[in-house]
Amino acid sequence: MIPQEKNLFKYPKFQELIIHEDDNLIVINKPPFIASLDARDGGEVNILRLAKNYHPDAQVCHRLDKDTSGVLLIAKNPETYRLMSIEFEKRRVDKTYHAVIGGTHIFEDLHVDLPILNQGNKNVTIDRYNGKPAETIFNSIKYFKHYTLVECKPITGRMHQIRIHLATQHAAIVGDTMYRGKPVFLSQIKKRGYTLSKDQEELPIMKRFALHSKAVKFTLDGKEYAFEADYPKDFATLVKQLEKFDS
Repeated sequence: MIPQEKNLFKYPKFQELIIHEDDNLIVINKPPFIASLDARDGGEVNILRLAKNYHPDAQVCHRLDKDTSGVLLIAKNPETYRLMSIEFEKRRVDKTYHAVIGGTHIFEDLHVDLPILNQGNKNVTIDRYNGKPAETIFNSIKYFKHYTLVECKPITGRMHQIRIHLATQHAAIVGDTMYRGKPVFLSQIKKRGYTLSKDQEELPIMKRFALHSKAVKFTLDGKEYAFEADYPKDFATLVKQLEKFDS
């Protein structure tokens, strides 16, 4: 059964997601629990479909995992899509993500350079011989007693790159069960004054993994662009609770 909160995210008004719009680009703050592109089986609502309802020629320029929130670029015409594709391909798009990871980790320009092999069906693994080059730079932003808020800058754009690169550092993103990341429960960090009735099951503070596409910078047709996306409610709540009870 899907938690009710997820349903609230399912059908947002596309206009409310827009951070920036001009003749060529739409930039949105993607909510969690919505896929970027059409799934093979069709069915569910996704950003591409919402964007095309808003603007018929819309094309999503890159993708974020379904559970990842934050900055997402959408081209309004084929030429902009082509130019943006070149920028991504040539690694000229500066992407910044924020993640909450388990444990206290001091990352100062930590450069993880580990090739990733896509095994299909959303499974990836580190493979030094058959994998494609994958590089990410990590910097710790804020320390808590049992967790760390981290800035992640992927140089390449492999599937699950940030998630698996952090996992190799024994620093999995909280809630990322695929890479052994454990969810955060309020009862864990709020030692006193936390009560739960007998028949009530405690839910994690965040019902997804804590990864957010915070900012994007790039140059398009000689013009520089920079966009930033606020944390969605669940990510902001997690950080706030950690500041309050785990500092």
